[in-house]
Amino acid sequence: MYKFFSSVIFVFLVLYSFAQKPPQAYIDSLVAYQKKYIATHEVVKGNDRKYFKFYKPNATFSTVAIFTKINDTATVAIKTTGKKTPVKYFRRYGKISFTINGIRQVLTIFQSKDLMSDSLYKDYLFIPFTDATTGVQTYGSGRYIDLSIKEINGSFFFLDFNKAYNPYCAYSTGYNCPVPPKENRLTVAIEAGEKTFEKPH
Repeated sequence: MYKFFSSVIFVFLVLYSFAQKPPQAYIDSLVAYQKKYIATHEVVKGNDRKYFKFYKPNATFSTVAIFTKINDTATVAIKTTGKKTPVKYFRRYGKISFTINGIRQVLTIFQSKDLMSDSLYKDYLFIPFTDATTGVQTYGSGRYIDLSIKEINGSFFFLDFNKAYNPYCAYSTGYNCPVPPKENRLTVAIEAGEKTFEKPH
């Protein structure tokens, strides 16, 4: 019980401090993250990297989400953007609920069935989502957020949409990218993270 209340107090303090003014170190870390993301991207290379666009770092879209584990191990087929592999298989690992601009939202966290048996990626999780910017300012088939099981602290998870990124399909044809399912369609505009890649393909 003490541990639970300590966690709640910690969450409150984090949210309060960010609501006042985000630390400069946090802003700097996001700028560094974006630079590294561009420099190490596996699909977009050379001069094409100038077409990457991001929203300015915004602490409004960094929040502590409440995590609920899903124990159902049933396989879920998620459609992809490709024809070679029209679906990929996952399981629902859990749900997170959070508030953005005063509006409560819920997202499902997925775990790849293929990667679960891979020792390097067995802790890998991801959140595919769309929002009110999708197809307008951001990629039309949605964006992703990566995380690992170790990043979930009991009933809490620090959700940072400033690290939302585009799937490879946003840059080139030939990829089979999972399309965010209906349950992960947010009603708010997530004006954070990666924008639409400016070079057509």
